[in-house]
Amino acid sequence: MLRDRVQKLFFIAMLGLAALVSLVANPLRAEEPSKISSSCWTSSGLSSDIVKLAGSLEHWICGDQTYSLEGERVLLRFDIGPDDTLPRYLFSRRSALQAVHLLAIDRDGAIRQSSFSSGDLSNSLRGGYFKSSLPEVTRNTQYVIAAFDLPSHRMTLERAYLSQSDLPLSGSLLRSFLLLAILAGMLSMPLIFNAAFYRILNEPFVLWHSTLTISLLLTILVSSGLAAVLFDLPAMTLSWMTTIIFGFTVASGAMFTHSFIEPERLHPALRQALLYCAVWAMFLSISHAVFPFVARPIQSTLYTAAFAPILVIFVLSVADALRRGSRAAKFQALGYMPVILAGSVRLVTGITPWLESNDAMLLFYMGCACEVLFTTLGVADRFMAIRRQRDSARFEADVFERLSESDALTGLLNRRAIEQNFEMYRAEGYRALAVLDLDHFKKINDVYGHGIGDEVLKAVAETLQADPQVRAFRLGGEEFVLLVRGEDAQLRAERRRQAITAAVAAALPELGQAVTASMGMTNSRPDEDAGFAELYKQADRLLYDAKLAGRNRTKLILVQGA
Repeated sequence: MLRDRVQKLFFIAMLGLAALVSLVANPLRAEEPSKISSSCWTSSGLSSDIVKLAGSLEHWICGDQTYSLEGERVLLRFDIGPDDTLPRYLFSRRSALQAVHLLAIDRDGAIRQSSFSSGDLSNSLRGGYFKSSLPEVTRNTQYVIAAFDLPSHRMTLERAYLSQSDLPLSGSLLRSFLLLAILAGMLSMPLIFNAAFYRILNEPFVLWHSTLTISLLLTILVSSGLAAVLFDLPAMTLSWMTTIIFGFTVASGAMFTHSFIEPERLHPALRQALLYCAVWAMFLSISHAVFPFVARPIQSTLYTAAFAPILVIFVLSVADALRRGSRAAKFQALGYMPVILAGSVRLVTGITPWLESNDAMLLFYMGCACEVLFTTLGVADRFMAIRRQRDSARFEADVFERLSESDALTGLLNRRAIEQNFEMYRAEGYRALAVLDLDHFKKINDVYGHGIGDEVLKAVAETLQADPQVRAFRLGGEEFVLLVRGEDAQLRAERRRQAITAAVAAALPELGQAVTASMGMTNSRPDEDAGFAELYKQADRLLYDAKLAGRNRTKLILVQGA
């Protein structure tokens, strides 16, 4: 059953990967509206006059797109050409900022202006982007100025553009939403498996894998265009949510690796370092989301760089586990490779000033598909390994338990077994108890030796077990206990006692004497709650009477209603 489910998951994951690859091969940009990118930029303080700054040509930097966040306000200029489609919106990547001011400046000097606080910015259907309406742009408009107050990330400036409309609800966009929904569904499937796994194993790595899966699912929802369709939260709300969820994802991945890699397959220092990585990732993301402007000009760069040690420790942990022969690390190495590559791209482009920031979202989405495939296969493999280990340990425990309750010589259960399970035997209908002792057994040992004596005991044990309604126990030496059920319990016990002589004679023809046994027997009513000690004491007293009466006989008490 488990193997069939995993095979289905593998098939669905491969379909998801193929779909994502097709999305990469046919990008949505082919059907996007025409875009106008910025041509110049400048920066200033928040108290500066935007209109005056827009007309001061000496302050503008053109041809160099290496944006700086040193100024409190960064202005972008978008030149409107005669052949350009007139734009209606400003689009840019979501990141923390204070406000956006937009100016449409005509060739005759006329200026139309609008401003939006961060809470007024709405989401674009393009994942991770916000949009704001431009002042009226006409054929007489020379350029549009976009001023960002306290921008916190270079990507907001690098990805800004003007367009006539948001992404059209075309077949390509609907297909991309469908693929993201399929990917989200794929990420939901391991949660079902993990629920079953955790009920059986109760292992922490199953919970951490579920936590990682949920965080990846949330990342897809808040960072893609699905957020604008499903939630329509304010753009800046999704911005800080994305930051916190990213830290939650990294922390969950570190904790999953910490608990998933087998004991003795990871250096203790690296395993401990993964715990610190989880705490560090949550601290970074929460602090960056709550206080985005503390060291604003360099904060996003420091924030990105601070994840470098986590990436290094994770790679070292997987490499060390692979070197030590970890099966779990093999699945993690395959599943996390695209995510590690996406993280490396974000890291390098985020801390290198002359490189344009790149979040590698398509690579990240492919990494999510790989994660759901390989780490779930890894969890299933680890589940099977742990279950085999537990089954083996349980089997060994059962063997030891049986050995502790069995007589080594005869194979019969011993006194410990009957005392511990007496209530169960009573519930199964065994209400008659007989104590049986071989007559003159010491003489057999003295004359023929203990080896022959042991063979006699084995033959007796085999004879006592011949009736399925009789349970035989050896209490020690030549003393046995019988539990018997059925209306003819006394007759069945007596037949077992009388069969001993013929059975021993057949098994040991060299024995020059008949082996007989004496027996005392009692029983209890169905409504009587007599324990083993009480019944044994009664039967043992009757056995003593049988011995005094000349041996080779049975003494019993018939209880009315039993």
